[in-house]
Amino acid sequence: MESKTIEHVQTKKPIAKLIGGVLTLAVIAGLANSSILMTDAGYTYVHQNNLTGDLDVFTTPGIHFRTPFLSKITMYDQVITVSYGSTVGENSQQSLPLIRASFADTYVGNIPVTFRFKLSQDPEAIKKMHREFRNNTNLIDALLVKNARNVTVITATQYTGEEFFQGGLNQFKTQLDDQLRNGIYMTERRKVEVEQTDLAPVSFNQSDANQLQRKKQLVWKTIPVLDEKGIPRRQENPLQRYGIAVTQITIGDPKPEEQLEKLLADKKRLVAERIRAIQEQETSKALSETEQLKKEIQRTRAVQDAQRNKELVMIAQQKELEIAKGAADRKILDVQKKKQLAEVEKQKELAIAQANLEIQKANALAAEYEAKAILAKGRAEAEVLQAKYDALGANKDVYLAEMNRDVSTALYQNLRNYKIEMPKNYFGGSDSGKMTTNLDIITGLGALGILDKSEQYTEREKAKK
Repeated sequence: MESKTIEHVQTKKPIAKLIGGVLTLAVIAGLANSSILMTDAGYTYVHQNNLTGDLDVFTTPGIHFRTPFLSKITMYDQVITVSYGSTVGENSQQSLPLIRASFADTYVGNIPVTFRFKLSQDPEAIKKMHREFRNNTNLIDALLVKNARNVTVITATQYTGEEFFQGGLNQFKTQLDDQLRNGIYMTERRKVEVEQTDLAPVSFNQSDANQLQRKKQLVWKTIPVLDEKGIPRRQENPLQRYGIAVTQITIGDPKPEEQLEKLLADKKRLVAERIRAIQEQETSKALSETEQLKKEIQRTRAVQDAQRNKELVMIAQQKELEIAKGAADRKILDVQKKKQLAEVEKQKELAIAQANLEIQKANALAAEYEAKAILAKGRAEAEVLQAKYDALGANKDVYLAEMNRDVSTALYQNLRNYKIEMPKNYFGGSDSGKMTTNLDIITGLGALGILDKSEQYTEREKAKK
């Protein structure tokens, strides 16, 4: 029995260790999870240290350390959409029914509006907002939803139902955006005149029955109170306290109440009937005016035809007169032209004669001057030649020596390469027909031998050189 108990105790020890290890790991994991905060994009986190009471704000994604088990994390949406009359929203708390607004003329309308808000990035503004609203749901319900509805309702009181549903929606959106961003206007209720655009009453004799006219009507409206500079006075904007900005306002299709819708429908129907009556009236009037215009056109056409025929006759007569006048003028012009041509021809002949006379005078004068020049040139050349001969006569010997020198130079230049070869044979005779004597023959042959020897000597001398 004791052995079984011991075995049982020994079996329980590993199980206890395993359970202890698991618990230890769980405690460590819980401690680590409580010590680390992982932030995501699009959210603002407020870390509250319950030990010290300090608040820390995280607006960007990251990993942050916090006091484990003694801190609280509150998460806010950085961008919040509040929709009235739309089923599409970021969460169910932001999908709200249509805003029911009363207009200045006591008519009521349901307005679908969507607002988009953006939280501040300033840590101090976030801390102030967190101290007053404590979580994201309270912020939406207590501030954003109520403030958006309040500004929409107050802005609607500044319009009549007809103004709003007949073209005033855009101006309404502008004022709603301005008051939501910068604060609600300080207003007072006052009876004012409202101008309405309408068609004039239908009347047969009325020329402007189809024209739009302005009508004035007294109604009670909520009017902004202006300061000395003409700027509307404003109440404090609760969104500015926490740095919350309005980034977008979208207005859907508003729905008027039944009475207002019936009034607008009846007015539309009456305007359509009035327009139709005016069109019929204008059609009848146009037909009458058309018939009258047709008769007026026919009468005018007849008058114009008669006037045109009269003008054609006058034009034909004027044309004949102009033709006759043109023929006479043409004859006169021909005579004048011939006369002018004759005068021009005479002037031309006279000019040619005068030119010839001037040319002859110039030729005579030139010939005279040319003769004088030739005479003067001859005299000058004679005087030069005479002076030359006088100089030669005075130095005759020098002149003759120079002439001989020039002749010798010329002969040398022309005869220096000229060779004379002595004859090898001698043929002698007598002019008187007598036979030559032996002495004459010997004398001639001796002369030839002397010349031959002289030539050989000359060649030897040249060879030695």
